[in-house]
Amino acid sequence: MLEHGGRLRRAARQYGIPENDWLDLSTGINPDGWPVPAIPDEIWQRLPQDDDGLEAAAQDYYGTTKLLAVAGSQAAIQALPMLLPAAQVALVAPSYAEHAHAWRRNGHRVSTVPAAEIQRAAETAQVVVIINPNNPTGKLFGRDELLGMHTSLAARNGWLVVDEAFIDATPEHSLASLCPLPGLIVLRSLGKFFGLAGARVGFVLAEKTVLHPLAELLGPWTIAAPSRHVATLALCDTAWQDATRKALPLAAQRLAELLRTHGLISPSPPAPLPQAGEGRNSGGNSLFQWVCCADAANVHKQLAQQGILTRLYDAPHSVRFGLPRDEAQWARLAEALNRIER
Repeated sequence: MLEHGGRLRRAARQYGIPENDWLDLSTGINPDGWPVPAIPDEIWQRLPQDDDGLEAAAQDYYGTTKLLAVAGSQAAIQALPMLLPAAQVALVAPSYAEHAHAWRRNGHRVSTVPAAEIQRAAETAQVVVIINPNNPTGKLFGRDELLGMHTSLAARNGWLVVDEAFIDATPEHSLASLCPLPGLIVLRSLGKFFGLAGARVGFVLAEKTVLHPLAELLGPWTIAAPSRHVATLALCDTAWQDATRKALPLAAQRLAELLRTHGLISPSPPAPLPQAGEGRNSGGNSLFQWVCCADAANVHKQLAQQGILTRLYDAPHSVRFGLPRDEAQWARLAEALNRIER
């Protein structure tokens, strides 16, 4: 099992701080997620039904005509490599490690390259996997850049897999509305923007030649009926979505400024959504900020000793900060940063 954020219980044991006393900033999940209503009793008492409106709501939200609902995009990440014979797969490094892990585990030849080199790698690969915006660096790939890689790959019957788990706050950058398109596979999730990670709901947008064998591989009832019910309501709540798209960039900018004030991000002109580029020591998107520094482990440890959990990375040495939920959490984070000795 690879390391992930959100392992709060383990941190509580390690640092001797009760679980309820922690501020968990390790996951990049919207702390003010979609408000889940009470779930009718009958939904708990029946098997999930494919014609319950979830797929229709998702098609409308993503602007596509073909998709497959899955148990979070993680289910697709693990299953997609099983659909192809051994191939050359190129990914950006650093990025969400489960992608490379899944392709390697299924016998594919995986190469990881810096973001600036991924287009060159795409010229010889059969599969290119992009997380957009990237996790953890926040690097945002332009649509033209992605479509250029897709054209090259599709001409060789290859795949461009784009994981858009963090793109909901900036849907204008998404490739979802272009699906279905030969050789293009887009992964979406309700875990981050909607704050519904526990529901385990995601979608694969692709041609039926991908969706049909993927559905056969995953089998029936991949998503529990209560999760399907909640996801359908959330996808239809355009008022909440619009308000959240206005609020998250402001919170992200506030977090970036706070980290800059405490010397974790190099002084630079503020931007609405700091992006990580080549040679920069920080980046982020609407749901997290990423700090690359030699003493990342020390920063992570000192915050943990104060009951604040961040996501630590070894390559490169870096720390990712999620968003605080309310003013009390903002104040707690600021106070903890003041106490860090570097």
